[in-house]
Amino acid sequence: MKKGMMLSWLRLFAVQSSWNYERMAAIGTARALEPMLRDLPGGRDGARYHEALGRSVGFFNSHPYLIGVAVGAIAKAEHEGVPAAQIERLKAALTSSLGSMGDRLIWAGTLPFASGIGLALAATTPWYVGPAVFLLFYNLVHLALRTWGLQAGWRDGARVARALGAPLLRVGLSLAGPMAALAVGLAIPLVATWLGTGVSPLLHTAIFGVAAVGLTLALWLAPALGGLRFGLVMAAVALGLGTLWP
Repeated sequence: MKKGMMLSWLRLFAVQSSWNYERMAAIGTARALEPMLRDLPGGRDGARYHEALGRSVGFFNSHPYLIGVAVGAIAKAEHEGVPAAQIERLKAALTSSLGSMGDRLIWAGTLPFASGIGLALAATTPWYVGPAVFLLFYNLVHLALRTWGLQAGWRDGARVARALGAPLLRVGLSLAGPMAALAVGLAIPLVATWLGTGVSPLLHTAIFGVAAVGLTLALWLAPALGGLRFGLVMAAVALGLGTLWP
């Protein structure tokens, strides 16, 4: 294992702690990268270390679970003496590719898949099974990505593009969306049946009517208000109705 890699891995969990609109995740990424730069020629007092650290705080953004790929690749490139301009191009290329891959693999795949399975189990098994399976599966995936990313980045350095084309990763990207849709589709009728158990037909009709009104309002107002404003308005309405409910 590369010296400093374990500390870098631990720091990956805090890459968004200093997120800002000017540099995005650059400061957190630089902090995760720093332990792997300490043994550059000259050590922490040397010019190579300070130059590399200075470069690392420039603009950078990525999916937080895949930032380890960039950290490992940049560290390896710095150790190999890759020119500064080439390292900047590497960072720019990884910004878009890692962000897109992470969104597809995690936010559009793993998270809804794990949520769907967790909800389906919550509706059909003892209450603790669903949350436990959700937390276990989701965290196994995200920990595996962080670990693999850092190791793959260090292994391939500036040639890290070949790691991003790994067969297992390509399969995961192709299956993420369909598997998420399958899990959510499985969960919806099970959860609806679970929540509707013991409910009178009249209340069933009322629930359907409220859902229809909500969907109509979403289609009508959401494009004009935007997702955040619409969500806040609906939350305020729900709080108001909940206060008035006898």
